[in-house]
Amino acid sequence: VFLAMAFDRFTAICNPLRYTSILTNARIVKIGLGILVRSFMFIIAPIIRLKFFHYCHLHVLSHSFCLHQDLLRLACSDIRFNSFYALALVICTLLFDSMLILVSYILILYSVLAIASREERIKSLQTCVSHICAVLVFYIPIIGLTMVHRFGKHLSPVIHVLMGNIYIIFPPLINPLIYS
Repeated sequence: VFLAMAFDRFTAICNPLRYTSILTNARIVKIGLGILVRSFMFIIAPIIRLKFFHYCHLHVLSHSFCLHQDLLRLACSDIRFNSFYALALVICTLLFDSMLILVSYILILYSVLAIASREERIKSLQTCVSHICAVLVFYIPIIGLTMVHRFGKHLSPVIHVLMGNIYIIFPPLINPLIYS
């Protein structure tokens, strides 16, 4: 979604007169379907494998929501595929999406700097700042949660729960403030 938003900002700033002809309703639907198909294809393999695991540890999750890493800790089966796949998925999708968002904003920056008027430059950049903040508000907690679960096994369980709750609550709580 953030990648689609970055493309939307790029289109609005670089081609403001053709903006509505480039992002038609049909294209927006295609982008949305692409997001859904991509997400489904990436996440279906580890979810299906969870069904076939044997769970022998205490059936208590450490978070207030069902987290993949939590379920892997409860399993007595071989979880290497799920563990490595989940880590690779987070790294690849975050890295790939972040790089495409970065490229989009570099192109926006080049376009904005080509604008003659200082006021127009400031106005164009202000439209992007809220999106960049929203991206950071989403990515920083998810990276933090992944790192705590991957490398923070020695940390207090309270830290794990706190990071999980920040990941779930912080972005939707802060987004209205960012966009206002």
